[in-house]
Amino acid sequence: MADEIIVEYKGRKYVVKTDRRYTETDEWAKPEENGVRVGITDYAQRELHDIVGVDLPEPGTRVKKGEELAVVESVKATSDVYSPVSGEVVEVNERLYEEPELLNKDPYGEGWIAIIKPDDPSELDELLSPEDYAERIKQGKAGH
Repeated sequence: MADEIIVEYKGRKYVVKTDRRYTETDEWAKPEENGVRVGITDYAQRELHDIVGVDLPEPGTRVKKGEELAVVESVKATSDVYSPVSGEVVEVNERLYEEPELLNKDPYGEGWIAIIKPDDPSELDELLSPEDYAERIKQGKAGH
């Protein structure tokens, strides 16, 4: 199985990684040994265009699924990033303070936002599969 799905919508191509789950608000959640790594999708970073700043939570912050986790600032808009799971923020990507453009350059890798230790790992099962998220992009429903 390929490790990514390429989705075409309105003449643009978007990458959806197959090793993680997705929210309807364009965040990704990747389970790892120490928690769930969270970031924004390729679709989200392209919609935001040039990202110029980020407001990250403090480690130790408790978050609830669907609540604001971080704020991303672009030349176009300021957007909330929502937590895909409930739990405790155990790590944030401090590189983003100096290099917010990592969210544009590598949204699925170096541009991750936070790692959350989930209260209930089964919440991941409630998120969209890569195929379902790719279908949302194709149908023009991503970001809504």
